Amino acid sequence: MIVVMGAAGATGGATLRSLAALGVPTRALSRDPARLAAGLDDRTLARTETRPVDAADPDSLRAAFRGAHQLFLTMANGPHQVRHELNAVDAAVDCGVEHIIKISAPAAEPDSPVKVSRGHHEIEARLRSSGILTTVLRPYAFMQKLLLLAPGIAAAGVVHGATGQARCNYVDIRDIGDAAAEVLTRPELAGATYPLTGGRAYSHPELAELLGELLGRPVRYLHLAPAELHAHLVARAGMPDWLAAHVVEIQQLAMVRKESPDGVFTRLTGRTPRTLEAFLGEHLHHFR
Repeated sequence: MIVVMGAAGATGGATLRSLAALGVPTRALSRDPARLAAGLDDRTLARTETRPVDAADPDSLRAAFRGAHQLFLTMANGPHQVRHELNAVDAAVDCGVEHIIKISAPAAEPDSPVKVSRGHHEIEARLRSSGILTTVLRPYAFMQKLLLLAPGIAAAGVVHGATGQARCNYVDIRDIGDAAAEVLTRPELAGATYPLTGGRAYSHPELAELLGELLGRPVRYLHLAPAELHAHLVARAGMPDWLAAHVVEIQQLAMVRKESPDGVFTRLTGRTPRTLEAFLGEHLHHFR
């Protein structure tokens, strides 16, 4: 039995759909399983058992993990993420789970300048000390997060950022789900750490140029100081303070650590990753 923790989120949902496409049954966990089930397509729902869980309650976690052999662990970034994921790891140990796949971050280091990444390091360290077979997926920036910027781009034709000419890796969440499904169904892939990127890294000026070409109108990049970008994301993009701070930290990291694509996704899945151009084309109506 494969259990998907965080099944109502974007990455967990993508993994459920990828497993369903392979014909693999799963147990999907959510605080609101009825709502989760209502959001699943028919093929995924037919292969998915939904159960309630409260990540803050160890007894709830143990009940949800009972009988599971593998756990896919992903939870939304936020103030309680570390505590909730550590609860899940401890409950998995108690229940005899044999393999955990964790969604982490590229800079998951104890001294990372990205606060969320420091939290991921702490969780990874607990996994390593637990003795459970662990696979870590470290995806870069999600293409889907660009949709948060769409209202501002639609209104003013401006991409705001603090990266200058530095390039950022973008990966489609659907590709993360496909990579996770491969690891969950091919035991020979388990036990490693896999960075996940798209096929090309883009600077913010290049992103603006691409959007302009797709929209058929000018889109420009406006470089801001980190504090200015933080204020813009809170006031204009509606991000909570912690998320705006996270975005700024990631962009500042890209300034000092060169990001470039690798072939890990292709080695895992046998195909090339989805492109940023294709993703933006699918969602272009949000930017008009």
